[in-house]
Amino acid sequence: MNLVIRILIKLGILKDDLDYHLVRAAMVIIFLFFGYSKWFKYEAQGLIPYISNGPLIAWLYPVFGIRGAGRFLGVSEWSFGALLLSGFWNKKLGILGAIGSCFSFIATVTIIPFLPPAMTGDVAFLMKDVVLFAASFYLLRQDVLRASSSETSTELRYEQAKR
Repeated sequence: MNLVIRILIKLGILKDDLDYHLVRAAMVIIFLFFGYSKWFKYEAQGLIPYISNGPLIAWLYPVFGIRGAGRFLGVSEWSFGALLLSGFWNKKLGILGAIGSCFSFIATVTIIPFLPPAMTGDVAFLMKDVVLFAASFYLLRQDVLRASSSETSTELRYEQAKR
């Protein structure tokens, strides 16, 4: 086991922020593909049992219709993905993307108790969103920490310059 640990260290697994950047990149890719699929008729039809049973998203059908609800979700997912991508350079935009991402996965996880019967394919499919919510929350926490530390250092530099 020690050999494996040494190999992983030499491969750079302990490199600063590697986990943070991998999670961010993975979430951007997920939102890119999830958002893309929402523009197709087959996906709009596939979303019916989820949206219809979603306590936080059931309003989408009366407002937008079946295809419109899918497109709304697609635009939302692309927006969250773009904000998360921007978070590589701008932590405040990353915070907005992570908040949207958290909300997105809260909305899908809340569908689980309303999908009968328990743990069928639909419910099992949504279980991945628990992990995606955790990844979103991790990014939110990291971006808030990084944005607040950069603001604190900016404030310190300003105070030092005034002296």
